Amino acid sequence: MTPEDQEETQPLLGPPGGSAPLSRRVFLAAFAAALGPLTFGFALGYSSPAIPSLRRAAAQALRLDDAAASWFGAIVTLGAAAGGVLGGWLVDRAGRKLSLLLCTLPFVVGFAVITAAQNVWMLLGGRLLTGVACGIASLVAPVYISEIAYPAVRGLLGSCVQLMVVTGILLAYLAGWVLEWRWLAVLGCVPASFMLLLMCYMPETPRFLLTQHKRQEAMAAMQFLWGSEQTWEEPPVGAEHQGFRLAQLRLPSIYKPFIIGVSLMAFQQLSGINAVMFYAETIFEEAKFKESSLASVIVGIIQVLFTAMAALIMDKAGRRLLLTLSGVIMVFSTSAFGAYFKLTQGGPSNSSHVDLSTPISMEPTSASVGLAWLAVGSMCLFIAGGSQALRRLLARLRLLYLQCPFHSVLCP
Repeated sequence: MTPEDQEETQPLLGPPGGSAPLSRRVFLAAFAAALGPLTFGFALGYSSPAIPSLRRAAAQALRLDDAAASWFGAIVTLGAAAGGVLGGWLVDRAGRKLSLLLCTLPFVVGFAVITAAQNVWMLLGGRLLTGVACGIASLVAPVYISEIAYPAVRGLLGSCVQLMVVTGILLAYLAGWVLEWRWLAVLGCVPASFMLLLMCYMPETPRFLLTQHKRQEAMAAMQFLWGSEQTWEEPPVGAEHQGFRLAQLRLPSIYKPFIIGVSLMAFQQLSGINAVMFYAETIFEEAKFKESSLASVIVGIIQVLFTAMAALIMDKAGRRLLLTLSGVIMVFSTSAFGAYFKLTQGGPSNSSHVDLSTPISMEPTSASVGLAWLAVGSMCLFIAGGSQALRRLLARLRLLYLQCPFHSVLCP
């Protein structure tokens, strides 16, 4: 373990001798904060089942054409960019807890606006608000969880953030299988409301309280979270916050990891992973599947399983190896999916309205069923190869530290 690793895992407050904490309320606090990433994932996945439902809306004012459907899926990212900047400002001024409480408001209001929408503009406005909340939650929730967790469980709880995001996406896909878009928006308010309720009873993080020179409150928060009655040792003065100056970008140790990290993030976004999440059901409908909702659910399940697997093997396999493997898998899978569209385009054996639940043996003369499973398989492989190691690698490059002015740009 390098000195940097030791510095990263050093607890802000720790019991002498490294004795184990007695309380498990830290898990309840982490769960309360993780409801933010869960709602974040639900908001990302919401557009996938909602767009086909809105295309069939009875009211002409709510029916989405191709352009409106594209905006409905993508506008959440604009809100997330604004929310990331706002969250970066809030997290050091309002605190981690209050920032999480505040992000529940645009979540609930955004989904409420979508539920009550009478025209396309209200739908887009609601999506924009949920995007703002996504940007705040994606930044603040990992910070809160990492600062309340003791070293023995910090890695486990930190990995749960990404797992909760993909679980939220899967929840949106599953619920969209049986619910139409209005009731699906109502469901989106539920985890955010529970988060608001639970976080009211959770303490602020000791690190933030110490930066505000509130040592007694920090001790009380640690007592609540860890449950130990021993005397706590305070870290050295100045360990809570380090400044950052733009002049430091001239240093190779700063600009090299910065360029590498930003490039990795840009290429990951350009790979199309968000487009698949936003428009999964639409993509499968364009591929002429009879049960596009089922195909989306399969993709969501694969994403949850492989995210959990990546969290378990990441520290052993290494970030670089996983990123390289991720790139190879995503290139192969997108090529296979493109080949599927090429093979089924306009031909007599077009896989129009293929039923995924039909065994191949029942239609031995139809090659379209095999091609349908090629499409689903390639998309599942694409999701499985999604770069789950990237965020951890960026953290190792020290680009996700709060004192970095580019933190809010990278997180959304």
